[in-house]
Amino acid sequence: MKNYYLGIALSCTLFNLSAVAQQLQVKDLKTEYRKNPMGIEAAAPRLSWKISSSLRNVRQSSYHVRVGTDSVDLLAGKATEWDSGDKKSEVSVFLPYAGTALRSDTRYYWQVKISDNHGNESEWSAVNSWHTGLLKTTDWSAQWITSALSDTLAGPSPVFRKVFSTDGKIKSAVLYISAHGLYEAQLNGKRIGSDHLAPGWTSYHQRLLYQSYEVTKLLKDGKNAIGFTLGDGWYSGQMGFEGKRGYYGKQLSGLVQLQIEYADGTKKIINSDGSWKFATGAIRYSDLYNGEIYDARFEKPDWATVNYNDSGWKAVQVVEAGKERLESSISPLARKHEQFKVIKIIKTPKGETVLDFGQNLVGWVAFELSGKPGSSIQLEHGEVLDKAGNFYDANLRKAKQHVKYIFKGKGVESYEPHFTYQGFRYVKVTGYTGKLDPAAFKGIAVYSDMDQTGTFTTSNPLLNQLQHNIQWGQKGNFMDVPTDCPQRDERLGWTGDAQVFFRTAAFNMDVAPFFTKWMKDVALDQLPDGSVPFVIPNVLGESAAGSTGWGDVATIIPWNMYLAYGDKEILATQYPSMKSWVDYMNGKSQNNLWNTGFHFGDWLFYRPDDDNDGRSAITDKSLIAQAFYAHSTQLLINTARVLGKKADEDKYVTLLDQIKKVFLKEYITPNGRLISGSQTAYVLALNFDMLPENLRQQAVDFLVKNIESYGNHLTTGFLGTPYLCHVLSRFGRTDVAYRLLLQETYPSWLYPVKMGATTIWERWDGIKPDGSFQTTGMNSFNHYAYGAIGDWMYRIMAGLDTDGAEPGYKKIIISPQPGGKITHAAAQLETLYGLTVSSWEIENGIFKLAVVIPPNTSALIRLPGAAATKVTENRNSLKEVIGLSKISDQGNDIVINAGSGAYRFEYALKY
Repeated sequence: MKNYYLGIALSCTLFNLSAVAQQLQVKDLKTEYRKNPMGIEAAAPRLSWKISSSLRNVRQSSYHVRVGTDSVDLLAGKATEWDSGDKKSEVSVFLPYAGTALRSDTRYYWQVKISDNHGNESEWSAVNSWHTGLLKTTDWSAQWITSALSDTLAGPSPVFRKVFSTDGKIKSAVLYISAHGLYEAQLNGKRIGSDHLAPGWTSYHQRLLYQSYEVTKLLKDGKNAIGFTLGDGWYSGQMGFEGKRGYYGKQLSGLVQLQIEYADGTKKIINSDGSWKFATGAIRYSDLYNGEIYDARFEKPDWATVNYNDSGWKAVQVVEAGKERLESSISPLARKHEQFKVIKIIKTPKGETVLDFGQNLVGWVAFELSGKPGSSIQLEHGEVLDKAGNFYDANLRKAKQHVKYIFKGKGVESYEPHFTYQGFRYVKVTGYTGKLDPAAFKGIAVYSDMDQTGTFTTSNPLLNQLQHNIQWGQKGNFMDVPTDCPQRDERLGWTGDAQVFFRTAAFNMDVAPFFTKWMKDVALDQLPDGSVPFVIPNVLGESAAGSTGWGDVATIIPWNMYLAYGDKEILATQYPSMKSWVDYMNGKSQNNLWNTGFHFGDWLFYRPDDDNDGRSAITDKSLIAQAFYAHSTQLLINTARVLGKKADEDKYVTLLDQIKKVFLKEYITPNGRLISGSQTAYVLALNFDMLPENLRQQAVDFLVKNIESYGNHLTTGFLGTPYLCHVLSRFGRTDVAYRLLLQETYPSWLYPVKMGATTIWERWDGIKPDGSFQTTGMNSFNHYAYGAIGDWMYRIMAGLDTDGAEPGYKKIIISPQPGGKITHAAAQLETLYGLTVSSWEIENGIFKLAVVIPPNTSALIRLPGAAATKVTENRNSLKEVIGLSKISDQGNDIVINAGSGAYRFEYALKY
């Protein structure tokens, strides 16, 4: 592992040296989390930038921002929309625009320069931009158009087109587009954008997203052709467990508004209206759950070009706009990412031909094959092979996941699906009579286009595979909404799954825009009484709402987003929803005891077969409800404090005190035991501070004894698992947390890894030790909830965390807790301020810690077991090191305050 540590150390050194030529630089400018975004609707978009410096202990002392609508003028120093002047401030994240009122369909250019606490001044940054969307309802002149088919459910995808002319030299052109259903658009035969499954999934009855695309380079002088294809998608395709179609509507329709600005300042708008034509094409059927049927004989080559003959096409129908609000996309849509080769073609005992892609992924298979006219190939997708080695898809329930392609018979034909996606590792091939070449196929991973921000590695290969599985569980299930699973007839935005996994998700990827978008739908779909539905968007009905641990998504995710990103706006936006959920629980309580209604409880907790001696880890559901009632109330108090809502803060502080008193009275025996002796019961009571100080150590002892009684195995379900190791570490039993983490037999995190998993499973024993499966009714092999352990691995094992008093990594906590015979662990995280690193290694009794703290932040660094030892930083005494201050012993540790920079600590461990 020495080479690994040296690699991190080298990267730290390069971090220090990268800006020697320019001591202070501004980089990575973003507007509302995104680089050069389109479709901004915020009245005061928030601007952020990162700082690069060759010095340690760098703080921004001032900034100067300028904004204009002409990039050339801006570079010449002419800021027509806003010139902030030199402002004394450390703010480099979420600075609100404070210029003239923004106009619709306008590109704004901006740049920034700064000075630091060492007296250095940067050059002006590179120019970045944002483009506004259509800010007023009256800005829309396009009409919704549909095919003449009265009902388009489960039928061929309609294709729409129009020819138009441009009238002069084009300066810019932006396409605004949306659909009831899914769309793919073309301009002059070229695909518009890289997004898939657009316009994404929202609470369609209340709001529908539109996208904005810069299409200037796709336009030609003179005649042009524009077109789009529609698919059923979430709007009218199959949704939920019962096979229902048309949940939001039965008729697909599209909305297109192309805004062209000429060099002379004049403008032209091309709208969807009654002048468009439609036909049907090669997509004969598409469904998110069931797949796609594509008949290449029905292709219309060059259908979105000027010279295509559309004389046989029919006139569209104009339909009224729906009641939903049109809003611009704020979240990245799904895009194509990694590609996988077929690692082998399997001939199963049943004689099936199966492609193995080596990774359980979500997306689709693309291929290049030839076949006779009318012949076909069918691809059936599954996650695992059965015990005998045969193809297995019984766990998909009613979802088919079949893709059928019918050849036109003209040479090698290329294909990939359009309006569907599959969860799979294995693909059974049927119907094809030609020779199968594995090189003809590739698996394409498709997921929301989020930047990877975090990495985590250790000296233990099984833990590295676990981290891999966590990341791929996230990738596969972050498909515009955070779904529970990507393969069976469900794929819904389960609120409980999302809230338990959020902290881990925020380490792995930049999920801020993704969850900002989804949380708006949580608030919109929240019922009038404050109850939160089980799934968002809610397609299960109003009765499917109000469960503890699921409804708490309303408070848990906004607060954790604030911790991860330092974004107060998410708290302000979601505050009414947070408050409404707490008030709902209060209204359902009697004397502050919440023991009514339906609750999922500690979902999928440990339940051994034929449980004759009561070893099932059952936790009283009302105890869980009371604990989460308290937790959400505490988070609401925290939020009210941040937002300056003193009256609410005082009100809910009083309520929280009563909730906890009732918990002690109802669920604690006179001798201090909980009425449920499960791991989850003690974990929740300890994590949510439900117990007075004098009962906590006893509770920890009970928890540890319970773990030991199960042979150092966990027994927690969805609600207890995220907090289990955190509680153990908080109360000084990190040793037990490591035992659980490194346990390799069922139930444990590493048991699926040992069984060959490449993603996180829904159940601890989706595949049993004898190779048989759990019940087909609920047995997903790509289900991220239990991957919540990733948060502990980042924050405790590697020791990389944020200070709640200065969230968003404005102040960083570096506090690794080694153990479990692990010889190194490393976490890297690209924060809004820049890269931060915590990487430790133990070699021959020497503890080595490499740390990177980005400019304009600070850190509290805790060196474990370093008290009363000689500690050096890059071979220097700590007191001689620039950037370090307030060095003190705390127990067995040394605690240091550090400014920005790269550091390398070494000392001999005494334990």
